Amino acid sequence: MLFYQPEKGYRFNSDSIFLYDFASRFSPRGALLDVGSGVGVIGLLLARDFPVHLTMVEKQPMMAAYAARNIAASGIDAELVREDFLTFQPKGQFDFIVSNPPFYHPEVVQSEDENINACRYNTHLPIAPFFGKVKSLIAPRGRFVFCYDASQTAPLLSELEKVCLKAEDLRFVHPKADRPAKLVLVHARNNSRARTKVHPPFIVFAGKDYGEEAQKIFEKARTHTIKCQI
Repeated sequence: MLFYQPEKGYRFNSDSIFLYDFASRFSPRGALLDVGSGVGVIGLLLARDFPVHLTMVEKQPMMAAYAARNIAASGIDAELVREDFLTFQPKGQFDFIVSNPPFYHPEVVQSEDENINACRYNTHLPIAPFFGKVKSLIAPRGRFVFCYDASQTAPLLSELEKVCLKAEDLRFVHPKADRPAKLVLVHARNNSRARTKVHPPFIVFAGKDYGEEAQKIFEKARTHTIKCQI
């Protein structure tokens, strides 16, 4: 699948592809919302593979321009909303919400590039209002799948509980077997009473090369990117 991306600035990386694969395990159906869609990679890949009606929300004009181009290139019928997610007011609820949000803590050294900063740091979409907004838009038994900085797992679970979104599945992503997890993949469900299942860790690299599981995910995604200016 072809994706246009900026020549300079933020571009999607393996996190988005791993999230696409994780979300695929829960077989999206119905109304799908991609929050902070960037160039649209996660939502469009899911819409390619599953019977969904896709809506993408992206507030950055440059990223939204690339998303519009990628929608046209894909031939997928998708709605692009150029708006801040926290002010987004759709007509109905969503059965499945997916997001690779800005998740780095503001205490880390921040990029001075405005586009990169907005895509990376959670001051642009703090956890509590983010989850509160998801709760207001999700269907009664809807699913919410997202990734986040693994070191912030405790506040993630706490804030999900506050809005009655139960984390049913967690999977930690480690760059190598002897390294701490850098990413956590989360599947939460609205009004669920299920216990949380912690899946075996995902180890990205085997030595200097991608491990077998990572390679299979990239093969499944089948993405091809073109860096350009719009």
